[in-house]
Amino acid sequence: MEKIFDTTLQNRKLLYKILDNTSREQLLEIPTGFRNNIWWNIAHVVATQQILVYKFSGLKMRIPEQFIEKFKKGTVPDGSATDAEIKEIGDFLISTAEWAKQDYESGLFKDFNTYTTSVNVTLNSVEDAMTFNVFHEDLHLGTILGLQKAVNK
Repeated sequence: MEKIFDTTLQNRKLLYKILDNTSREQLLEIPTGFRNNIWWNIAHVVATQQILVYKFSGLKMRIPEQFIEKFKKGTVPDGSATDAEIKEIGDFLISTAEWAKQDYESGLFKDFNTYTTSVNVTLNSVEDAMTFNVFHEDLHLGTILGLQKAVNK
């Protein structure tokens, strides 16, 4: 599991750098051919990790429900992001990765509700969820890199 935690943290640091070094206009732009924007993808990975790891383990998620509702699977960007929201998601990028590791190491995760993802991967444990989450975040990192190219033209 150590590699999963390390990979997640490194990915989150990269996402934080993108968030921190991208203008609000570029974060919110939805280029032709895309359905979402850089901002939504970054916030979405935070929300999804909380759902996969905490909610499916029957635990309280560690970020506000409003973020979950705004950025969970099936949502679309609403074209807005306040400075406070950007800062809060930026802070959550690192803290949620660190909390998951701490909570796992402390034995917090005892139960898990089996879940089959939209790509037909069945998660039977929190370890499965954390492993799948790395895959999920990497898919969105790829999308973000494509979005960066599109908004920088």
